[in-house]
Amino acid sequence: MSRQATPSAAPRAGAVGSAPVPFGQFIVKVHGRCNLACRYCYLYEGPDRTWRDRPAAASPAVLERTASRIAEHAAVHRLREIALVLHGGEPLLVGADRLASFAERVRDRAPAGCIVRTTVQTNATLLTDARIAALARHGINIGISLDGGLPAHNALRTDRAGRPSWPAASRGARLLADRHHEAYAGILAVVDPRTDPVEMYESLLALHPPALDLLLPHGNWTAPPPGLPVTHPAHSAHPGGIGRPTPYGDWLCAVFDRWWPAGRRETKVRLFEECLALLLGLPAATESLGLDPVNAIVVETDGTIEQIDSLKSAYDGAAATGLDIFRHTFDDALRHPGVAARHGGADALAAVCRTCPLLTVCGGGHYAHRYRAGHGFANPSVYCADLDRLVRHVADRLAEATAGDPP
Repeated sequence: MSRQATPSAAPRAGAVGSAPVPFGQFIVKVHGRCNLACRYCYLYEGPDRTWRDRPAAASPAVLERTASRIAEHAAVHRLREIALVLHGGEPLLVGADRLASFAERVRDRAPAGCIVRTTVQTNATLLTDARIAALARHGINIGISLDGGLPAHNALRTDRAGRPSWPAASRGARLLADRHHEAYAGILAVVDPRTDPVEMYESLLALHPPALDLLLPHGNWTAPPPGLPVTHPAHSAHPGGIGRPTPYGDWLCAVFDRWWPAGRRETKVRLFEECLALLLGLPAATESLGLDPVNAIVVETDGTIEQIDSLKSAYDGAAATGLDIFRHTFDDALRHPGVAARHGGADALAAVCRTCPLLTVCGGGHYAHRYRAGHGFANPSVYCADLDRLVRHVADRLAEATAGDPP
């Protein structure tokens, strides 16, 4: 399972002046393989090959040391809350008991007064009533990854024999929704402009998620996302591609127009809520929008400390830091040039982004989506035109809704 982890509301990592801000989200790869072979998977089918040389599962020694390092970081920085994300691959391949044991170890070692919020991100195919109950007993919330709520939406999510994963995934999702809703973190779904946006959104609503993350597929200027008509920024009339068709922006706008006027909030849609918050000048914590630096760090199955998985969609080794939890602290990771480069705010963006009127809302888009071979990440997002379409659409709807408000 190669979805990005569920974002946290924990403190944002980065730097204020010369003082580093600590990590608030720790993504631990408890298992580095997956029981599915999704045809679009950027992690196992993309340019990065580092996973091939790592053990399938994290050893007890790796998990022990990781728990200590997380507790150390929380203590040094006097963190009041951290997010622990149990990730993969498919994390349930190690079993619910092992996940629960590790989560308890982190909680036990965290300093007094520090709340540890734990989530497991799964493709749902291995969820059973007993496993969900075991995770819930240990305070572990469960996020699931689907491409929609209908079999046709999940046609590319197959097992290694090419069999559809939907029957098992839908059973797991409905068990979680119907019998253990208190442990339900929500659904991650990748935008596919070939689908009907309202049908896809409403099919996910039928699974009663408390929250929904709509993610743009990982792509960049060198390896464009499916169906996106792009040219290199230097060869475009506008360096971000403004003026071209916006299939992903159009799709998101259609879902927004279904979500926004609903008589009640049927579910949280994080991308939309963060966009609205940023338009209103409020702080927001999303990797796809805004200028706040991402707060997550990854521990791989061999104990390697890496940047977030999405960077692996750019080139082989893009997420590497050269650090590991046996020889290095998470403060060492804060000082790593690759991490620091992502925390430069507006100054680290392409010139066209720094002069854009949507800068504080768009924030240059997802870091991985800016990559261009030979030119690094100092480019507009490959989704620049789509983000422009979405942000302006949301701004228009917000203006309409507040037009009659008193000053």
